[in-house]
Amino acid sequence: MKPYRYRFPKSIIQYAVWLYHRFTLSYRDIEELLLQRGIQVSYETIRDWCGKFGPSITREPRKREPRRGSRWHLDEACVKIKGVKHWLWRAVDEHGAVLDVFLQEHRDTDAARTFFTALLSEYEAPTTIHTHKLGSYGAAIRELPELHGAAHREVISTARCNNLIEQSHRPTRNQERSQKGFKDIEKAQKFPDLHARTSNLHQHTRTTVTAEIRRGNQRTAFQTWSVISALSSARLPAGHSCRYHAVHEH
Repeated sequence: MKPYRYRFPKSIIQYAVWLYHRFTLSYRDIEELLLQRGIQVSYETIRDWCGKFGPSITREPRKREPRRGSRWHLDEACVKIKGVKHWLWRAVDEHGAVLDVFLQEHRDTDAARTFFTALLSEYEAPTTIHTHKLGSYGAAIRELPELHGAAHREVISTARCNNLIEQSHRPTRNQERSQKGFKDIEKAQKFPDLHARTSNLHQHTRTTVTAEIRRGNQRTAFQTWSVISALSSARLPAGHSCRYHAVHEH
């Protein structure tokens, strides 16, 4: 049997993926929102779209993001996958933009060094690094010559001195609760990757600026999302298909 194409226009697929990564919504929530607009599609189909389009969409915003700040804030959060502890490492700059997120099984020096190496492959070495008092950070910084010129500031997590990074973990926590925990490591890595890029894209749409400027920022974010998602979906093979049946829009 020959594979068939997606039954829905790209605009609907892009909208569903955007809803999932922009807000704390479940697949069933998005199914209901689309149905209210006359679009009948199952939550399994939406999950399939997010799984297939998400990784390719993630790559596009990275290319388009502006130059990031020189002060890094790092932290790691514990997530359980099938009952096993894993650590979600995250870095943001001084403006709150997410630099990278990386899921690892350990919280030791090797894990910290791996995360720093991934960051240095995409960004220039920072002037300052803010972390909490986990010794793995200091050990990894000493092992990487590129970071010897950076000032390492250790803060007290309980005093919320590293609040930028702590706030950045919230969306992942909310989604984790919404899904009642992550079920596999690949999906647990994919979600924060694209969610971080979506958050960066909309970073300036909820600030204390005038309504006119805020709406202008929102329109720019919407336009950018349309462009990057269209580029990503265009790269799918001609026969790439959705295995779930979905009904045409009314």
